[in-house]
Amino acid sequence: MVEGKENQSASAERGAQRCGFVALVGAPNAGKSTLTNRMVGVKVAIVTHKAQTTRARIRAIVIEGQTQIILVDTPGIFEPKRRLDRAMVGSARDEAKDADIVVLLIDAAKGLDESAKTAIKVLTDLRIKLVLCLNKIDRLRKEALLALTKEVTGEADFGNVFMISALNGSGVDDLRHYLAEALPEGPWLYPEDQIADIPLRMSAAEITREKIYLRLHDELPYSSTVETTGWKSLKDGSIRIEQTIYIERDSQKKIVLGKSGQTIKKISMEAREDIGEMVGGKVHLFLFVKVRGRWAEDPERYREMGLEFPKS
Repeated sequence: MVEGKENQSASAERGAQRCGFVALVGAPNAGKSTLTNRMVGVKVAIVTHKAQTTRARIRAIVIEGQTQIILVDTPGIFEPKRRLDRAMVGSARDEAKDADIVVLLIDAAKGLDESAKTAIKVLTDLRIKLVLCLNKIDRLRKEALLALTKEVTGEADFGNVFMISALNGSGVDDLRHYLAEALPEGPWLYPEDQIADIPLRMSAAEITREKIYLRLHDELPYSSTVETTGWKSLKDGSIRIEQTIYIERDSQKKIVLGKSGQTIKKISMEAREDIGEMVGGKVHLFLFVKVRGRWAEDPERYREMGLEFPKS
């Protein structure tokens, strides 16, 4: 879109626009999605207590002054065992290589454990500039936090160090201001009112997957995925959405459904509420459960999640 002369003059008075990509990387459960939501101000990434919740790449847009910060919430970096694991770690590595700034999040409560060391190794092997962000600092005493900072900064060369709590917002403003100043000058890539670059259908599927993770604990989540198969706007302004929960074995159906269908009803009710909030209207959500053995070996599922399909 071409700016009018008045807008161009106003932009000049306010200073040059800046725009760039900031990859949030780290071990699973370091708090990347929580930080993304905190910086945007609304929920754009699903959050659970489980590791490896984030699968798809999510780009969230934050406006700070004249800067458009494009946050890339990446899957956690860990030692991959399955094909899906390799795709997720590969996605995080690729996003880090392409970003203008890479922020490494470390869970301060866990310290420099093996997961954090794995993430640091992957990133230092890429030979990119890193910003260190120690998260969950509210769980540590000052002395322990300073000792951890010294320990982690001894592992790699970090340009800047921030101490934050993504959950309560402590220190997040300082990080956001730094990113706004550090990104390169350039035109904004997204409209001012856009907060995320992810299709609504995928966002809706992610919300339902979040509810499955929270509801089913360790029984099922990693063997399941969700796909939005139908989306229709109705005459009364509401939206009819159909989604399919894919599982790997027939025996898992009863876990998703629950006794007398109570589990899937609760998942549907919780997902419907969040999806309705996201689209700003009434939603009719219909969930179906289907067995798709070895869905994690299907290239189409990876394309839907925005992941490259590893050949081995």
